[in-house]
Amino acid sequence: MTVKAVIFDWGGTLTPWHTVDHVALWRDVCARHFEAEMSERTASAIRAAESELWIAAEREHRSATIDHVFERAGVSPTAEFLASYFEAWEPHTLTDPDAPGLLRGLRADGIRIGVLSNTMWPRRVHQEFFVRDGIDGLIDGAVYSSEIDWTKPHPEAFRAAMAAVGVDDPAACVFVGDRPFDDVHGAKQAGMRAVLVANSDVPAFADARPDAVIRRLTELSALIETWRND
Repeated sequence: MTVKAVIFDWGGTLTPWHTVDHVALWRDVCARHFEAEMSERTASAIRAAESELWIAAEREHRSATIDHVFERAGVSPTAEFLASYFEAWEPHTLTDPDAPGLLRGLRADGIRIGVLSNTMWPRRVHQEFFVRDGIDGLIDGAVYSSEIDWTKPHPEAFRAAMAAVGVDDPAACVFVGDRPFDDVHGAKQAGMRAVLVANSDVPAFADARPDAVIRRLTELSALIETWRND
């Protein structure tokens, strides 16, 4: 089957994987805007709300937004607070240096490029990262779970990504991600081929059956070329 589209997960796939201490991050952000006791209480409430919503997403595959987090925590963030939050995340959002060349090569072969991310952040935040790193013009369509009802691995999330890149046959799509359950199992259930970007820190899923496993994005081009010539 001809490969018409390659759709990527974002965090841990288009960005290199590394561990983020969410508790410490929220504490640091809140410390800039609240006095000590209020800062600790606010950070704890936000992190608890965020964790609860991610757990619900894992169980029910229903999406949430950063606004839902603040509402659940009883916090009304100012524009300055939000700016501090996204600034704290910036070192963790840098695009893999291998990505721009890979995306250009795939597009040169006539393959459409998509992104499908489980995220609570608004589209504009992700687009700013892509613009900053020079890949915004290399992406044909992007879907963020914050804008739809579902998260991966729900099939509707993958269908939304296919629609975003203008491909209606899942067998002509390859999904690339680092999470065995959300990315690999989800994509396979939706009828796509799936490539796992191996990462020992991400929880395993026994029923995940990737079509291929890679450790660097640079390995993907040859793999796609093989499948195009099947």
